[in-house]
Amino acid sequence: MHDVIVVGGGPAGTTAATLLRKHNPGLSVLILEKAAFPREHIGESQLPVIGPILDEMGVWDKVEGANFPIKLGASFTWGRDREQWEFDFFPTESFVDEPRPGRFEGQRRYTAFQVERSIYDEILLRHAETCGVQVREGAHVRRVRREGDRVTGLELDSGETLIGRQYIDASGHAGLIRRAMGIDSVAPPGLRNVAFWSYYDNARWAIEIGVGGTRIQVRSLDYGWMWFIPLGPDRASVGLVCPADYAAQSPRSPTEMLRKAIDDEPLITSLLRDATCSSGETALTTKNWSHLADRIAGENWWICGEAAGFADPILSAGMTLAHGTAREVAYSILELERGEQDPDWLRRCYDEKGRRNIGQHIRFAEYWYAANGCFTDLQEHCQSIAKDSGLRLTPNQSWRWLAQGGFSNNTPGFAALGSFDLATTKKLIKLFSGKDAGYSILKHNTFRLNLANAEQGYAAEYHEGRVHRVPCYRRGGLELPVTGTLGAMVRALQMESDLVTLWNMLVHAGNTTPGAQVSGETHAYRCMQALEGMLSEGWVMGSVNKKRPMMRMDDHQGLTIRTSVDANAALGDASGTVRFDKPPR
Repeated sequence: MHDVIVVGGGPAGTTAATLLRKHNPGLSVLILEKAAFPREHIGESQLPVIGPILDEMGVWDKVEGANFPIKLGASFTWGRDREQWEFDFFPTESFVDEPRPGRFEGQRRYTAFQVERSIYDEILLRHAETCGVQVREGAHVRRVRREGDRVTGLELDSGETLIGRQYIDASGHAGLIRRAMGIDSVAPPGLRNVAFWSYYDNARWAIEIGVGGTRIQVRSLDYGWMWFIPLGPDRASVGLVCPADYAAQSPRSPTEMLRKAIDDEPLITSLLRDATCSSGETALTTKNWSHLADRIAGENWWICGEAAGFADPILSAGMTLAHGTAREVAYSILELERGEQDPDWLRRCYDEKGRRNIGQHIRFAEYWYAANGCFTDLQEHCQSIAKDSGLRLTPNQSWRWLAQGGFSNNTPGFAALGSFDLATTKKLIKLFSGKDAGYSILKHNTFRLNLANAEQGYAAEYHEGRVHRVPCYRRGGLELPVTGTLGAMVRALQMESDLVTLWNMLVHAGNTTPGAQVSGETHAYRCMQALEGMLSEGWVMGSVNKKRPMMRMDDHQGLTIRTSVDANAALGDASGTVRFDKPPR
């Protein structure tokens, strides 16, 4: 008998298990992993939101000590004109040379890793063991026993039957518990892609920034797109993603298709000119089908990571969703152990939030592909995105809704779309469409809350090992949590309606809050993004008071997105900390 049995020893399984033991060392936690580590796995490129989770797990120093490249962003050729542009989490020209291994502080909070999964996953698995998690490798679950909506045991190939009080399905695409419980998973037809990839030694980096900093390379082709991900000083993962139908109809083998893609992309060809393939003569293959499970929590079982859902790798969100959903599963089980929260509410909150988050990543991936010309009418595609969110809008209305802050309920308290905040989303929409996605709030200078016909309830906020009940309003399938920047905006609007006065109030609040992590102006900008989302979904109404001034906002928030020419020009002034593999274009 174990308190918790986790099926799968990848990032999702080890995150859940480690956090369970960290916040409740008395729990008996077992990981069952069918493979023997180390083992290769796809999904090497991370996003910055993983850093705080690694830090909470206590494994940041071990991952940093592996000397993985620091991901500062990505270089894309994307969009209908295939212009090269750079997408940076942290302004690359401001990245300061620092010795490694470094601490999780300062500029490193805004960066990510590019990891070799055979090394990364084993670091996480061994760290889980040091935290008191029992790990059994080579343990293959042959059958999941169930009674109704309850898992009653796991039968192994060895003949053993293991019993737990709670079960976590972190088995990846296999979805062992999900399938055993009869939970369907829907795959969007437009994102049924396959991937072919290999690993190369003696590969060159396109760009090196400071000590260990670089960008991944994403290159659009007529039949798909390629990735080039540095995994170490001279090792890289190189792959091709294309529609499954295209691959099935091609006379070429997966290996031949990958080699042709490399030949078709001059930059990647140049980066591999002295490299040798280290993963065998045959390219590795996988189905990278986006999917979303119909349900991800039951009576005594939880689904996280890729078993719950997967968003196309174009957004590098797979590992983010794996670590994030696993963290929330751990927190939910910890609350069950405390017995202070309604179990049904905990399961419902995890299920709704997790599925909504994965679904929004999938829909934004569809938008990303649409921007590359995969759909004939981008505005009509935006209409289908809005419809999936419970809104009936015309194509033009849905376009404005997306640009003005759709999906403000993605993460309680913040206006976001997929993994990006609203300011970044607006920059991307402008880049893809050529149309300015400015702030609609600037067309007004007076605002009032509109909570008519809204029901009051509670949303879940996952923080420091606890699931907190935060007040929220619900109306027409939309949710307004009164926490974070959304909560700050609700409270400000209860006292003031004038936009300029609201701005000054928020700046002052940010500057005077003890322990604030950002400046007052940054806090006010984030609250303005929240207000934009609230306006788009009808939580506030805007008007113009001719006796009061209008307001302007500089568009410097969000991630740094610019053309390759502008980015390289900025790096050229960065005191010699940058090495290009070839002259900037």
